[in-house]
Amino acid sequence: MDWVPIVFITFKVAVFGTGMFFAIKWHYDQGKKGKPIERRAVLRTAGKVALFAVIFVLLAVALLLATFAFGKKLGLDLSFP
Repeated sequence: MDWVPIVFITFKVAVFGTGMFFAIKWHYDQGKKGKPIERRAVLRTAGKVALFAVIFVLLAVALLLATFAFGKKLGLDLSFP
């Protein structure tokens, strides 16, 4: 059983490394096509990404609080030592 984490972690690193390589290569190739990017479009996209990040964090905090509330309702001891 000691070999299972080694094999899975190695596989995971290989898959993610390959995926990152091809993602970076694709984006680099898209940038070399010479299509100019408007500043307004970049700012609009950055704003959307920031908004989605804030929404995601708020939903994650809400889920965490709901999980703790549900655990307390079930009678679990969720206090930190």
